Amino acid sequence: MRVKVASYNIRKAIGTDRRRSPERVLQVLREIDADLVALQEADRRFGQRAAVLTPHLLDEHSDWKPVSLGMRASSLGWHGNAILVRKAARILDCEQLHLPALEPRGAVMAIAAVGDATIRIIGMHLDLSGLWRRRQAAAILAHVGSNGETIPTVMMGDLNEWSRAAGCLRDFGGSFRFADTGPSFHARRPIARLDRIMVSSEWQIAACGVHQSAAARVASDHLPIWADLTLS
Repeated sequence: MRVKVASYNIRKAIGTDRRRSPERVLQVLREIDADLVALQEADRRFGQRAAVLTPHLLDEHSDWKPVSLGMRASSLGWHGNAILVRKAARILDCEQLHLPALEPRGAVMAIAAVGDATIRIIGMHLDLSGLWRRRQAAAILAHVGSNGETIPTVMMGDLNEWSRAAGCLRDFGGSFRFADTGPSFHARRPIARLDRIMVSSEWQIAACGVHQSAAARVASDHLPIWADLTLS
């Protein structure tokens, strides 16, 4: 079975031209055409934390549905983290993962039936502080390890880690493999690998990369990353 996954920090749909355009973000997602998507900064920061990709926009103009986390009625996710799955997928479970932090941070988890496979997806946006990133990585890994059932797992998001192998990357790398997607930040001149896709041992990484279309270079300050995965 092959599954395409993607991670995208959409920066509340504010592009490098400083215009907010959810439709432009949706165009980029359609270009990638992934089965499972982890979004970061998917909600507005203040007020009701309203989603920038509204359920109506997704329902009318895409093949995805959001994983409902039961938080704020107007939000797409939690602390800006959201997961999209194909409309044909079945959501078996979902929850918010509370992370240690000085400022509000969290991760989201969903277990979905995609075709004949059951897949765990975790989306995250980690702290700017290296110390807190490592604590957050430990909390996520502890949560995954506390589940006695072995489920093929994909973890994705903006890790905010500038190093290539230190800090939280070393922590995650003890149990997960990284897709070698490439630099995704800044969208106009990508030099940093802040966005990452990590997979459990059940997966083989058939292909991966950074999506660098004309629309992606202006839709956010991050470029989206993707990976084609097969179950071994």
